[in-house]
Amino acid sequence: MTKNPTAAIPIPSWFSPERLLVILCVVNLLNYVDRGAIASNGVNGSIGICDESGICHAGTGIQGDFKLNNFQDGILSSAFMVGLLLASPIFASLAKSHSPFRLIGVGLSVWTFATAGCGSSFNFWSIAICRMLVGVGEASFISLAAPFIDDHAPADQKTAWLAMFYMCIPTGIAVGYVYGGYVGENFNWRCAFWGEAILMLPFAVLGFAMKPLQLKGLSPAESEKLLESMETTPLIEDSEVSNINSRVAGASNEASWSCPSSKFLYQLSRFSKDLKVLLLDKVYIVNILGYVSYNFVIGTYSYWGPKAGYNIYHMSNPDLLFGGITIFCGILGTLAGGLILDAVSATINNAFKLLAGATILGAMFCFSAFCAKNLYIFVVLFSLGELLLFSTQAPVNYVSLHCVKPGLRPLSMAISTVSIHIFGDVPSSPLVGIVQDYVDNWRVTTLIFTSVLFLASGIWFIGIFLKSVDKFDEDDGEEVSIIGQAKTDPLLEEHTIKGALDSGEP
Repeated sequence: MTKNPTAAIPIPSWFSPERLLVILCVVNLLNYVDRGAIASNGVNGSIGICDESGICHAGTGIQGDFKLNNFQDGILSSAFMVGLLLASPIFASLAKSHSPFRLIGVGLSVWTFATAGCGSSFNFWSIAICRMLVGVGEASFISLAAPFIDDHAPADQKTAWLAMFYMCIPTGIAVGYVYGGYVGENFNWRCAFWGEAILMLPFAVLGFAMKPLQLKGLSPAESEKLLESMETTPLIEDSEVSNINSRVAGASNEASWSCPSSKFLYQLSRFSKDLKVLLLDKVYIVNILGYVSYNFVIGTYSYWGPKAGYNIYHMSNPDLLFGGITIFCGILGTLAGGLILDAVSATINNAFKLLAGATILGAMFCFSAFCAKNLYIFVVLFSLGELLLFSTQAPVNYVSLHCVKPGLRPLSMAISTVSIHIFGDVPSSPLVGIVQDYVDNWRVTTLIFTSVLFLASGIWFIGIFLKSVDKFDEDDGEEVSIIGQAKTDPLLEEHTIKGALDSGEP
């Protein structure tokens, strides 16, 4: 076994596991407050319409100000995914050669700038571009925060700590509904985004001001030395160059890489190798496929839920009702899922059992809820469904963190997040708009998309029968050996050059 390269790194004076958890949870909460706010009726608004009597009502919020149809509105909710898709793998890869803590600071700074820009936007494209930048800002945080928690949580409470972190997703969305509805209706929808930027600014500063932590399985200091050695070590020793004829010297100069090219090719090669390891891991792939199907439906609920509820059940305040259900069920369900998995022994196999069971029961309750004619029956059934669905948050991320070696966790979380968005809630939001524009019946639309939860349960059920190994305590010996070899072995072997001279080859 290879010694963990981060073991000797001193712990910063500000650090305690509990303090780290609180900081990461608050930042995660703000991320999802933004998601809830843009979906709220107060911020998202509605299109201006004219009734049968010829009386026209002006549009409200973003949709009314920019005159967006349902398809454009759905795209706006998913625009952040463009930045998230591009930036997540980059941040995950850079974590092996740069401080992960500082990378989070960079991401939060971009997020703060982008949300302020959303409040200052003047048309559809300007706010869409700012939403893309919000995704770039989120990318560093979502890739690196969970591995930090996984490193420092008590051994018998890892899933519970992850549950507390992921509990901020439904809580943040719900708070965002209420926050966006209140600010949008009493002030202006732009103020909601400006308020988010002000709240996030101190955490962006902390990412640079505090002495950084390092992640298990990663040694940025070592990786930076490697890249420096690639920059300073000549491809061919001076003593050998003097003995090479002009033709061989010319050929070697053409083959020589510049420093930026060497660094880029090294990063690209390492990323490709790590990505191949993930894509060949059956446990990881099954977990992500189930998560994608699950998130396809959750994205539908989070963005279109208030609007669907308003049209089906004529709710007087859908933002408040959906926000209240999501807060209660999100907190209770997410914590329950983590505590239950810890109680029955946190293993990958047990996580799959919990994922499959909770999802199929949640699907049954949610499907029944949208079939109900009475509002009160809907609230009871939908609450039970969400309670079960949110219990999957900690187990599904536990599998993503523990089915890979520690050094692959940032990339594992990045690919997981990119996948669930690009194949999950990103297409679901505009697709709901298309289906609703076609069938013009919110009950039918929600039932169609809720049925996808049965697919998610079936995929996770397959995971129960896969051979799974928890790799959290495995050292990344291969990564260390690569670094060591790159430092000691010349880029061009001596015997290769000498062989070319002896044979007289050009």
